[in-house]
Amino acid sequence: MEAKPESHKLIFEKEGVYIHTNAKKNNQDTSIPGFIRIVERDGEPALEWSPVEDEGRNAPAVFYTRKDGDGGEEETNFDPGYEPDWAVISTVKREREREHLPVRHTGQWGSFSLPLSELYSLRRARFSLGRNFLVLTGRDGQTLPPLHFHRGGTRELLRALQRYIILTPSPVDARLFLAYPHDSGALSQSFDELHLFDDGTSDLVSRFIQDPYATTFGGFSKVTNFFRGALRTQELSQHGRGSQDAHAPNSTDEEPGFELIACGAELGPKPEVTRGPPLDHWEEFLDTQGRVKEPQRVKEIVFRGGIVPSLRKEVWKFLLGFYPWNSTTEEREEIVRVKTDEYFRMKVQWRSVSEEQEMRNSLLRGYRSLIERDVNRTDRHNPFFSGNDNPGLTLLHDVLMTYCMYNFDLGYVQGMSDLLSPLLFVTQNEVESFWCLTGFMQLVHQNFEESQEAMKQQLLQLSLLLRALDPELCDYLDSQDSGSLCFCFRWLLIWFKREFSFEDILSLWEVLWTRLPCENFHLLMACSILESQRGELIGSDHDFNTILKHINELTMKLDLHTVLCDAEAIYLQLAGCKELPVKVQEVLGLYVTSSSEEESPDSEPKESDALLGQSEAVAASASQTRTSLASQSSAPTYP
Repeated sequence: MEAKPESHKLIFEKEGVYIHTNAKKNNQDTSIPGFIRIVERDGEPALEWSPVEDEGRNAPAVFYTRKDGDGGEEETNFDPGYEPDWAVISTVKREREREHLPVRHTGQWGSFSLPLSELYSLRRARFSLGRNFLVLTGRDGQTLPPLHFHRGGTRELLRALQRYIILTPSPVDARLFLAYPHDSGALSQSFDELHLFDDGTSDLVSRFIQDPYATTFGGFSKVTNFFRGALRTQELSQHGRGSQDAHAPNSTDEEPGFELIACGAELGPKPEVTRGPPLDHWEEFLDTQGRVKEPQRVKEIVFRGGIVPSLRKEVWKFLLGFYPWNSTTEEREEIVRVKTDEYFRMKVQWRSVSEEQEMRNSLLRGYRSLIERDVNRTDRHNPFFSGNDNPGLTLLHDVLMTYCMYNFDLGYVQGMSDLLSPLLFVTQNEVESFWCLTGFMQLVHQNFEESQEAMKQQLLQLSLLLRALDPELCDYLDSQDSGSLCFCFRWLLIWFKREFSFEDILSLWEVLWTRLPCENFHLLMACSILESQRGELIGSDHDFNTILKHINELTMKLDLHTVLCDAEAIYLQLAGCKELPVKVQEVLGLYVTSSSEEESPDSEPKESDALLGQSEAVAASASQTRTSLASQSSAPTYP
């Protein structure tokens, strides 16, 4: 009997979906381009990936499987770096050993096809602060290789999948979506197994069909406060969804990702904030022995108005820790003597290395090469660094090379020359600029670490703040695959050095060094800039690339005075919100959980109570500040 030909129907297709075989070496040789498709074969929908044909590659077909943890066969060349459960396995396998993961070989690279009825979960995340990737897991526990969407399209794929399956957020990971068939009986059983709802009544499915958002997100109120204000329905109140759950942090989600957090309460009006005069008198803040009498008052003046240029050379050394605030004039003279000797001892170390020795020291050789290249293109428009054979360039080079001796583990990373040049310009002194750089690096050194974990964390914190301030803008950026805010990377890495003029940077950095009103004030500045662009972004035809281009073109077009005022106003607006999510409070320094509280949940959190009291005091102060600022009275004082 002649076999009936298989029928095919293409439902969805997206190009530019890659498999990365080595995330640490993300290039053409380690990135396999392909297509993601939803295909109906004889009425059975399946998710399929197949590579783009590339005749220039000579490699065997590959498929992926989970490590079994028992010393199974693994290809050591495969090092994805972010999915340690994955390895490329030799294709010399019997078909029965891999029947759990259907593989169709298309050309030289293996393809895979997963029936949607076998899809158990889908995890959406970002890697390297940029593109989306999805990780799919089958009902047998096997995980498919991460699929990287270089040209966007994850939202379109999810919408297409929902034609066949229901995707619901996991109760333990806001980025994980569990897949259920469009079958109310199976759905009700799956909810019961997950124990997401307290009552288990028979009308669960009918309520889900009637109001899927309220029913689903209500069950997950213990792990997210997203849409909290919108989901206060009568049904949820009957099931005891208390407001205390809305503030519970997702403690199981330890790495940055797509956590959905909104303020959950109306923010008050943004207060008007005015700047003050700069610090223009110094001697009046010193006692008879040269100690600074009111360091906090000095910081408040600097935060409010900066420092006049004639005093920067002296005051910067206090702000950056070269001089202790309580040091006397005599003690500072001794500090200069000791630190000068220490600096030149370190400088001699690298200067005494012969060319022959350096040829056997690839690390030092690499640092020198990077420094020489960056020095020749750092602030060359500034007269202090312009022209050939400029002594300023020599000082820039020598200080950076000496920093490699001071912190050899970190060494030199591109961008550090941008941090040093203003310090050298203001101090006009090799030794003082070096020790000011070490103080600056204590604040930002994690930005330059190879793992980039600190940068990922800051982008996540920025996302939390922006979502609390402007959920509509966040939703728009998400819809354009720009929700990672990776276009803000340069802002945060070198504290807006490339976004403002050189003179503005001198004023900005001294404000940020005060650490007022919180240590993440630079994130509030980023929020201010993004909010100022919402009219240009929302409703436009921008995509990921044009959004990136638009943000980059803001360079040298921003008004520092306006951004600083608005950033402080945002802080006061958020601090005055009584129902601000805990994670947003943490970013603003308004809430900190003590280590003793974490170790003993039943103990009385005395330190936490004190910090919460401080938070309430700041909120009350912010409320009072709005009135005082409106009447042009004195500016708020920060703790």
